[in-house]
Amino acid sequence: MRVPLSWLGEFVELPEDVTPEAVHADLVRVGFEEEDIRRFDVTGPVVVGQVLSREPEEHSNGKTVNWCQVRVAPEGQRAADGGEDVRGIVCGAHNFEAGDKVVVTLPGAVLPGGFEIAARKTYGHVSDGMIASARELSLGEDHDGIIVLTRLGLDPEVGEDAKALLGLDQTAVEINVTPDRGYAFSIRGVAREYAHSTGSPFSDPALAGSPSAASGFPVALDDRAPIRGRVGATGFIARVVRGIDATRPTPAWMVARLQLAGIRALSLPVDISNYVMLELGNPLHAYDLAKVSGGITVRRAAQGETLVTLDEQERKLDPEDLLIVDDSGPIGLAGVMGGESTKTDDATTDVLVEAATFDPVSIARTSRRHRLPSEASKRFERGVDPLVARAAAQRMVDLLVSLGGGTEDALGAEIVAPWQPVAIRLQLARVNGLMGADYTDEEALSALAMIGCEIVEEAPEEGSAVVVVTPPSWRSDLTRPADLVEEIARIVGYDRIPSVLPVAPAGRGLTRGQRLRRRAANIVTAAGLDEIQSYPFVSQTQLDAFGAGAEPVSDDVSEAAAAASSAEAAEAGADPERPVTPVKLANPLDAGSPFLRRSLLPGLVTASQRNVSRGLTDLALVEFGNVFEARGELGTESVPPLAERPSAETLAALDASIPAQPLRAAGLLLGDVVDKQAGEAARAADWADALDAARTIAGAVSVELVVSQGAHRAFHPGRTAELSVRVDDGLEVVGVAGELLPELVAANHLPGRVAAFELDLGRLIELAPAEPETRQLSTFPAATQDLTLVLDAAIPAGDVLAVVAAGAGELLEDARIVDDYRGQGIAEGEKALTFALRFRADDRTLKAEEASESKLAGVAAAELAFGAKLRD
Repeated sequence: MRVPLSWLGEFVELPEDVTPEAVHADLVRVGFEEEDIRRFDVTGPVVVGQVLSREPEEHSNGKTVNWCQVRVAPEGQRAADGGEDVRGIVCGAHNFEAGDKVVVTLPGAVLPGGFEIAARKTYGHVSDGMIASARELSLGEDHDGIIVLTRLGLDPEVGEDAKALLGLDQTAVEINVTPDRGYAFSIRGVAREYAHSTGSPFSDPALAGSPSAASGFPVALDDRAPIRGRVGATGFIARVVRGIDATRPTPAWMVARLQLAGIRALSLPVDISNYVMLELGNPLHAYDLAKVSGGITVRRAAQGETLVTLDEQERKLDPEDLLIVDDSGPIGLAGVMGGESTKTDDATTDVLVEAATFDPVSIARTSRRHRLPSEASKRFERGVDPLVARAAAQRMVDLLVSLGGGTEDALGAEIVAPWQPVAIRLQLARVNGLMGADYTDEEALSALAMIGCEIVEEAPEEGSAVVVVTPPSWRSDLTRPADLVEEIARIVGYDRIPSVLPVAPAGRGLTRGQRLRRRAANIVTAAGLDEIQSYPFVSQTQLDAFGAGAEPVSDDVSEAAAAASSAEAAEAGADPERPVTPVKLANPLDAGSPFLRRSLLPGLVTASQRNVSRGLTDLALVEFGNVFEARGELGTESVPPLAERPSAETLAALDASIPAQPLRAAGLLLGDVVDKQAGEAARAADWADALDAARTIAGAVSVELVVSQGAHRAFHPGRTAELSVRVDDGLEVVGVAGELLPELVAANHLPGRVAAFELDLGRLIELAPAEPETRQLSTFPAATQDLTLVLDAAIPAGDVLAVVAAGAGELLEDARIVDDYRGQGIAEGEKALTFALRFRADDRTLKAEEASESKLAGVAAAELAFGAKLRD
């Protein structure tokens, strides 16, 4: 919220020497965060000038300019820049005449954007200054003509400082308003808080004047289908002003305040509505009464209805959208944005003013659904004082009369729901118990009274005073005793809360799962991967492409199944007992990504896209995070109303519907893993690097992976490894590694090959031994031997290695595949696998015969299992 100090000073007394920094400090004291100080970026001499003569000159480029003589100081006196009182100035605008008073920027002035004014030769003359337009001074978007002060109703003295005249010397403080304090999105609210902080007298602008009664205009609140029991509109004030001149310029003081507050000036009726909204906090809307057909009804949208909003966008309406309609149909999105068909323009003479009270939840959902945030919705969705609408409507009527030349009409409507305050019982002993401070009862009661609460004392309980507190209408966020305690701490002062370092209870610390997860992250990042964290929201396309990343599909899954939706593919090959239903959000932040992820890979791909687009083409990324799998119906239809606490049964039912959230680890590598350098060629990342990273994570939790050929919808058919662990003499699949499909890589605009892996880290942690197994290093020498077996080419090499290792017995310390040969000397359909074997005993030096005997035992096991033959 941006607060011009001159405006703030109208409702609370400010010191004469007040500074923006001091106001920031005072507002921080009552719980706001300081953001910035806003000023008009105009410096140097900017003065009132009077045009003495205007001589049009047409030039060869077809443009007509005016050579003007302008008085910029009283006759015979020096101008603000020290120069002559009459200047020759070239001006391209034509909306002024001799005798008009204008705004002149003299040499030495600097305008927004760093535009420096100096005497310059142009169009055959030396232009000694510039006659300024509104846009050049950041007072609006009008650049077709210069500012003519006499047409703004101003008649200042020549040479007077125009910055002060136009409000260009004003300053605004910007503060961050938390979502629960919507009342502070107004000058009224901020002035009240400044008074709380400093004790300065505060005058409520909502109490100024008496709103006039109005009737006769047909208005109906027809919310026949309230959403979750919440009625969309509870109040609607309509007022009529006739005979305004909509072409009148908005006064300079109002334009300056709006600009400082972050709202650009558009037209007099719109500017007045924005001005009153900023002042009192209640959004308003101005309709051209001549364009409104019949009366107004507030209702929900019908299926298939559309509305062209003020931004000229046609919007398809949802049945939950709350609308303003007349006899012709929708004319506005209630509380969000008006419609194009009834907007005011230069031809408007009669204005219908709307000041309504809408349900915060309904407005918030509509604004997000249409991606249409507005100043109005920002206030409505945080809660607007239900008793300020009449005052806001009257304030706008008064300004339209005084500034627009209109006449107040008795035609209008008033529908105001009775305000039902919430009474809160507070035991004063809870204040210090909850805050850990030493506030007295008198301080607590004084703070609550200061913020506008009504207080009634009751009989003491357990020796402590008890009061019934009724919050004011503008504090809808105060609903429970803890809220009142927070207000007491805020008003009395947070500095009264002592700083006490908490002592951690003995025996507390990271859980086993947390320790193992952290160990895995530390080890894999030390190995060269960069850890990231991505958003958990994905699109239907990403679900279809990646499915559940740690669940490979079976070998017999067809291409059609691999390209189908995640649910269909899971039915084709995944474990039928595992949940496969994706979780769809009822109110997503991005309508294009409404699902919660079932794999970490989409987030890694998105992060890679962003890095590649910025020229970072060598990446090794890893992410640890949860995925989401529905266990049944989530029960979103039975979500209880926000205004009441759910029962224990309701909470238990909601908790039971929360989706399962298994922990995963995933990585993605692309580009070069070894850079090109002198004497060494570059090496691109491939499936082996992804497999090594997966093994590193598994090894960090002391679990050994079993690697076999696999298949997955997102991975290259011939470069995909299925990762398993041994469980009860069987294998359990815990992940996948390999290279992504080339088509998927191309669709995501990633270069070259992309290697990736994903592991069910939560399951690995469950299977991790309580204490890692260790083996004492032998001091005796090793015996090494090679072994080459010839066998069917279709047999996986990993399976052969496992059988050879098991057959060789305990003396075998290490076995690796060092060659896979197919070609001359080997029959068609066969291959020759060469193994490097290392044998060692813990208690003696092995004899060659012992190593050979163990090797041959491994050969025998491979011959029995696969028909392998020892190659000569």
